Amino acid sequence: MELLIIGVLGMLGIAGASLIAPKLRIPAPLLLVVVGIVISFLPFVAEFEIDPEWILAGILPPLLYSASVSMPTVDFRREFKTISGLSVVLVVISAVVLGALFSWLIPGLGLAGGIALGAILSPTDAVATTIVKRVGVSPRIVTVLEGESLLNDATALVLLRSAIAASAASVSLWGVLGDFVWAVLIAAAIGFLIGIVNLFVRKRVQDATVNTVISFTVPFLASLPAEALGGSGLVAAVVAGLVTGMGSVRFLKPQHRLSDEQNWRTVELLLESTVFLVMGLELSKIINDVQRDGAGVWTAVGLAAIGLGVVTLLRALYVAPLIASIGRTQKRGERIKPTLDKLQSKLDHAGDQDIKLERDGHSRTVPAKRLSQLRGRVQRKSADIDYFSKKPLGWREGTVVAWAGMRGVVTLAAAQTLPAETPSRSLLILVAFLVAGSSLLIQGGTLPWLVRVVRPAAPDPEENAAERAELMELLLEVARDQGASAAGTSHEKPLPEKPLNHDPRPSQEGHDPAADLADHEAVELLGALSAGAAERQERINRRSLRLNILLAQRELLLALRKEARFSSATLSHALATLDAEQVALEMRGEAEGH
Repeated sequence: MELLIIGVLGMLGIAGASLIAPKLRIPAPLLLVVVGIVISFLPFVAEFEIDPEWILAGILPPLLYSASVSMPTVDFRREFKTISGLSVVLVVISAVVLGALFSWLIPGLGLAGGIALGAILSPTDAVATTIVKRVGVSPRIVTVLEGESLLNDATALVLLRSAIAASAASVSLWGVLGDFVWAVLIAAAIGFLIGIVNLFVRKRVQDATVNTVISFTVPFLASLPAEALGGSGLVAAVVAGLVTGMGSVRFLKPQHRLSDEQNWRTVELLLESTVFLVMGLELSKIINDVQRDGAGVWTAVGLAAIGLGVVTLLRALYVAPLIASIGRTQKRGERIKPTLDKLQSKLDHAGDQDIKLERDGHSRTVPAKRLSQLRGRVQRKSADIDYFSKKPLGWREGTVVAWAGMRGVVTLAAAQTLPAETPSRSLLILVAFLVAGSSLLIQGGTLPWLVRVVRPAAPDPEENAAERAELMELLLEVARDQGASAAGTSHEKPLPEKPLNHDPRPSQEGHDPAADLADHEAVELLGALSAGAAERQERINRRSLRLNILLAQRELLLALRKEARFSSATLSHALATLDAEQVALEMRGEAEGH
């Protein structure tokens, strides 16, 4: 009963913090950390401790899975080089540098123990990036930070596992590298397989509620086997999520996707808020453990300050040349863009004929059967260059990326997995907590101010509206083609354009296209309830045509996503619009009994 009461009070506290935080102009996660710290020191509150496995194996897999499902795969692909550098290279550098430093500062810790602590402090936290999303920065910055946090846990946890093993026996560099490669490869394979099976099974489940329940098991179906085989369960959950997100539009019904989105949003809020609250609640016990061991709280504070300063400095030193490298790559892309345009034109005019391409004085013949694949690669490369040119990452964006590398609950949970015989274990756990907590409070609390000062690129409403208008024209063209094709084989009246595709551009002068669509659907439903048999059949035929148009438009959006021609935000908005209309059509059909 006591646990039930705590759970109910916790959910009420999460809801209250989510409502109050915007009014106080502070991120809700930071408010929950502070509330947890205050509660932990109340005299009538018992010491709070949670098994770190609940966080590493029970909370993080669904959180990372949910984040990866909603991660635009096109954007993830475009930023993969940057993401992999931050999540692998920077983590390894940080762990080694911190390991050498802490082995010198903490007597008896040793290099292996120092690297273990460095691995604990190195990864940024997936939950912490929720703070970044709320400050209005460029979607490209969010993609980089979120992608980094999805992958760097695997690097850190493999390093931690190897460092712990090294403290008991000799472990070679090649052994650590082999462990890391195996952990990633086996996890990626399992995650990919589970993602495919997930789509295959859920495609055949008709009930949206049951479909969503199945989705709740997917991150664990991926992570548990991966961990059992020595892989990274978190990487497996991420890969399963990426596969699911990529294929959901083609394999899952709109009702199922909408149900998933709403229910997973609730799960995310509860889990994210819980881990921040737990961080605060555990502080009292951690401090008491340090005092019982005689390590000294102020010693931990000093070590944490040094650790946070070093990881922040290392991140800045890594991000600066990374941004410069991205700039050079962008300029090279702009130089070859005219060549790509000429090649694209030549491919378009080739039709189904073999063509001869020349490069550096050499020529080769491309058979017609490979032209489609080559066109796709050239289109994607050209679209990527346009994307990087429109949304460059300069020093302003680099400053935000460097400062937004916050640590969080993963750092604390990983520290608590240190073996009981680890020298100064309680001290190391407190250092990890202070680094994570101060990172969230200092960096997370000042991030909105930093964004206002450096003014990085932000989403451009006018550019988004223009892009949506261009996409709208393509969708209307599909609707007209489908309507003309149907008119050629029947005597049905043409369908009105507005209900088929209400304009996704922002409403102007008080005009709300969505309201027009709702009014139209209401009139259609009321008319259907009193219609005769002939009129009902006509409505059924018209609804069937409209559904066919929606399916054709969705196929167009999938093709455009593959070409990477439009931004992920624009395509997602259009897909959501089509989903909403299809759900409305199908619900009205059910209400009419058809």
